[in-house]
Amino acid sequence: MKKLFYTGLAILLLQGASFAQQKAKSLPIPEKVTSAEGITEYKLANGLKVLLFPDPSKQTITVNITYLVGSRHEGYGETGMSHLLEHMVFKGTKEKHKEVAKEISDHGAQFNGTTWLDRTNYFETFAATDENLDWALDMEADRMINSRISKSELETEMTVVRNEFESGENDPGSVLMERIVSTAFLWHNYGNSTIGARSDIEKVPIENLQAYYRKYYQPDNAVLLVAGKFDPVKTLKLINEKFGVIPRPERVLTPTFTAEPTQDGEREVTLRRVGDVQQVGMAYHIPSGLHPDYIACDVLVDLLTDAPSGRLYKALIDTKKASSQSGFTFQLKEPGLVYFSAEVLKNKSVDSVKNIMIETIEQFAKKAPTQEEVDRIKTKGIKNIELLLNNAQRVGVGLSEYIAQGDWRLLFHTRNQLEKVTAADIQRVAAKYFKSANRTSGIFYPTEKPDRAEIPEAKDVAEILKDFKGKAAVAEGEAFDPSPSNIDSRTKTEKIAGISLALLPKKTRGNSVYARMTLRFGDEKSLLGTSTAADLASDMLTKGTAKHTRQQFQDELDKLKARVSISGSPFQAV
Repeated sequence: MKKLFYTGLAILLLQGASFAQQKAKSLPIPEKVTSAEGITEYKLANGLKVLLFPDPSKQTITVNITYLVGSRHEGYGETGMSHLLEHMVFKGTKEKHKEVAKEISDHGAQFNGTTWLDRTNYFETFAATDENLDWALDMEADRMINSRISKSELETEMTVVRNEFESGENDPGSVLMERIVSTAFLWHNYGNSTIGARSDIEKVPIENLQAYYRKYYQPDNAVLLVAGKFDPVKTLKLINEKFGVIPRPERVLTPTFTAEPTQDGEREVTLRRVGDVQQVGMAYHIPSGLHPDYIACDVLVDLLTDAPSGRLYKALIDTKKASSQSGFTFQLKEPGLVYFSAEVLKNKSVDSVKNIMIETIEQFAKKAPTQEEVDRIKTKGIKNIELLLNNAQRVGVGLSEYIAQGDWRLLFHTRNQLEKVTAADIQRVAAKYFKSANRTSGIFYPTEKPDRAEIPEAKDVAEILKDFKGKAAVAEGEAFDPSPSNIDSRTKTEKIAGISLALLPKKTRGNSVYARMTLRFGDEKSLLGTSTAADLASDMLTKGTAKHTRQQFQDELDKLKARVSISGSPFQAV
């Protein structure tokens, strides 16, 4: 029986392999979409986009997969989920690639995974062999939909992510930027830190994380890039065999649509923590990386911060007012930020540095840069893009940022736009975006013993009410018939000193009494033009008398558990 069992198992495995091969043979041929500067894009039937960038001069291959999910896509209680998943998919898959980290090491590959606002990406760079390429593609296809997102592994990996969170919390510069960015964005998820809230990291239910994984880790939400020394025809066929068998998901991804409103005034942040160096941070809203003005903003940042010619560099470093300064742009799918920062020694004035930064940045438009200054920055930027294209590994990773914006060709579009930037463009965007009403600034003051108000967590309501005993119920009111006949039959009327009095006795909840007095006065001639005076007079009646102050009057009402309201018009007071 034992021998027959293993024989039968072998037959089943052979049949399974044959079925898989037949399925791969029946797959639609990938569709060629476009080509640009040595990179060709294809699309599989299930929606996966594939970029091939052959470079026979290299001895390595880089496989990079970009998922179009980042902290921008996270909902309430989900902050940090994209980054947490980045860690979890290295744990392994359910059957084929159970120890991903070990396999990567066994193949001698360099690797990493990164998460940002618009995307998450993974890459491996390894020696250019058919066996290595087959392994890398098979592993990425498997962990796309079969990653072992288990509760037990979440519990261990959560502590790793929490340590990463705490490391950031110990860096005042990072915390200050986080506070400034979250203050600059009132509604958009770009204001949320990619690492997430500590409570979300610690408490995320495994079912929620699994659902998030199944929603976004799908072929129609990913772009696969292979760069380096490989055969494009064989590789595309192999990709189709590995990834093409994954079915296109039935779910439909809803585009994000929250737009940040125009900032309408300066915003300021103060941070007091233990630290050794003072920090200043400053952010300004700028257009999306897809907008023509973005490139000019990016050049402007370099004109301000580039060493040694930048205006901020000269104003802060040459004068020894700050020990360092920097700036960068958020090149994103939706409108982002420019962020500037400076470190200031404790014996220097951090407030004066802040004022210098504001003046230098916001007065930039009044003194246009020379074309020579602009060309210097342009030359540097174009050089960096050309060097990027000479390195297959860096291309694989660097393209993720442009893929996240919507199309990998934006890399070349950015370079082409950069070549066209003029000094007039710089001056125009400086005047348009770098102004006080668009500024969010902050200062970190090192504080030896910060005096914080620690807010306790909400308690469990069952614990709070476990010994609760209610007081005696208030008196119940009667079921009252509000018909005119019933009201008339129960109402008693009389006159006292010329005042008409109507009394309607009935049982009310809590034995409360409701009284209403209406005073009518004047005639058409005497009341003409008295509307404002009448309104003010009624307001003053609750503000005190000759015998009782306003507070005494209010205290007496509170003792009686009473409320009084008075309104007035030219012809009556109620």
